[in-house]
Amino acid sequence: MIDTGALLSASVAGCLYVVSPGPAVLALIGIGAAKGRRPALQFLFGHLAGDTLWCSLAITALVGAKVFDPLLFELVALVCGLYLGFLGFKGVTARSSEGADDLVGDRPWLRGIAFGLTNPKSYPVALAMYTALFAGRPEALTFAAMPALFAASFVGFLCGDAILAWVVGTGVMRRLYLSHAVTIVRVVGALFLAFAASTLWETVPKLAARIA
Repeated sequence: MIDTGALLSASVAGCLYVVSPGPAVLALIGIGAAKGRRPALQFLFGHLAGDTLWCSLAITALVGAKVFDPLLFELVALVCGLYLGFLGFKGVTARSSEGADDLVGDRPWLRGIAFGLTNPKSYPVALAMYTALFAGRPEALTFAAMPALFAASFVGFLCGDAILAWVVGTGVMRRLYLSHAVTIVRVVGALFLAFAASTLWETVPKLAARIA
């Protein structure tokens, strides 16, 4: 039976994946500022399809790597830790942020689906996020646990969406976010660096022991 800590890790990873500042979040706030909460929520609902797909693939990849060969999981963790560190470095050194795309239209939910499914960074970010949070508990990544991990991740998505819905519905928060987007990106970059450090702290000694 999967432990509560693993389910919590999956939920936290799902929530952080959703709320991490990026083009989709800025686009969502732009839609909310231009057209109001309802179109923004429709965009958010459509984007949930992409969140579910990429995070499910990330969990599947991690479970497969863990079940087939522990060394494979450790190598994946190393690569993802380095990638997350790279993203974190870019975040903390950011001098500008991408503006919100003009996604206001008659069918914002379709725009949300397209945005969520076609973002090329979605899968590696999801994989890196889940790897960081599960680096210290690889034993929880089993095929039997996958349905529970998927469900916990989906709960995390909904929590993240609820946070974004609240942000979109608050005029002061919209102005604050858009005015200080660079600072927020830097803070999230620092968070990514912390995740990267945690992943490497768990993984590098194991790989070093194998080499020795």
